[in-house]
Amino acid sequence: MESLLIKNVLHEGVKTNIYIEGNRISAIGVPADKEASRVIEAEGKAILPAFYNTHTHAAMSLLRGYADDMPLQEWLTEWIWPFEDKMTADDVKRGTVLAAEEMVKGGTVFFSDMYFAPDKIAEAVDAAGMRAAIGVTVMENHSYAEREAKSRFIENWNDRTGRMSLTVAPHAIYTVGTERLKEAAAKARDNGLKLHIHVSETTKEVEDCIAAHGMSPVRYLDSIGFLGPDVIAAHCVYVDKEEWDILAERGVTVAHCPCSNMKLGSGRFPYELAIASGARITLGTDGASSNNNLDMREEMKFAALLAKLNGDPSLLPATEVLKWATVNGAEAFGIDAGVIAEGKLADCILLNLNDVTMRPLHNLVSNWVYSAQANVVDTVICDGKVIYG
Repeated sequence: MESLLIKNVLHEGVKTNIYIEGNRISAIGVPADKEASRVIEAEGKAILPAFYNTHTHAAMSLLRGYADDMPLQEWLTEWIWPFEDKMTADDVKRGTVLAAEEMVKGGTVFFSDMYFAPDKIAEAVDAAGMRAAIGVTVMENHSYAEREAKSRFIENWNDRTGRMSLTVAPHAIYTVGTERLKEAAAKARDNGLKLHIHVSETTKEVEDCIAAHGMSPVRYLDSIGFLGPDVIAAHCVYVDKEEWDILAERGVTVAHCPCSNMKLGSGRFPYELAIASGARITLGTDGASSNNNLDMREEMKFAALLAKLNGDPSLLPATEVLKWATVNGAEAFGIDAGVIAEGKLADCILLNLNDVTMRPLHNLVSNWVYSAQANVVDTVICDGKVIYG
């Protein structure tokens, strides 16, 4: 079995040696001369959990900077969807390869995607050595033949890497009708898969849902039996207290995307209600076309600052937002990682403490959330293997 020894690394304020055997952290505090297949000298570096990006459209890296500074519906209908109609499966793979490279360099080892050509996305993920939950996207305008092909893809899916899974991903309530949403939920549950959907991203979405169904999106999805602990709900910007209680009670995971929400003018996430509800909250970048990068460290900083914007500087401290970006995301997808501890899957990053943005080191987590840039990531380990550095 392959093994990795990380020597002289700062962990929870103490310099130590960490031993990884196979794909798990075997021991913390081992002798420096312990035999290993590979040794990393980590003097001047700190170890932290890697990132889990719970909402992306990775191939949209090809649309970075293409259509900026406009409202969501105009952006989608007049620019993004017409562009995507011309994209081929090979284009999707190219865009995902580009996204994977960017994410890995920034310390991300997992992303939950919602796009097209899932077979090509899987090829890109495998080549990058990452983890991913690959969305099989559902939209109302898909033909019968396309729906059947996606159904067969789900039924024939076989992950030989141990690092990938599928999700059933109905785009949103405004692009997928009630019966198709019910079908998507049934398909996911029949196959033991997660559901991934945009929810309450804009005021227009909420208003249109009330006009069409007499209730807001969360209440509507709950009324048709869609919500459950297998659901990843992206955005959730316009969700009231009662709806947050519903999300928490149903065990729904929320993927908060602060940079995309700001750039598209969608609004401020209701941090106070979300946190008080006890719902599991995670972080996502959304696509590079609405962000315009895939930097999860930046998402942490913006989330923490936006939370404080209403006047409470103690809301969403650095330690908590780091959990959103790491262990909460891992737990949402059943990945036994997100913390540096014996027995956990070895998904971790080494940070360069000599970088000017990391000095002085009064508080490692605060520096990582508020001060650092992605380039302080020195080494990235996923599933026990070094994939960057």
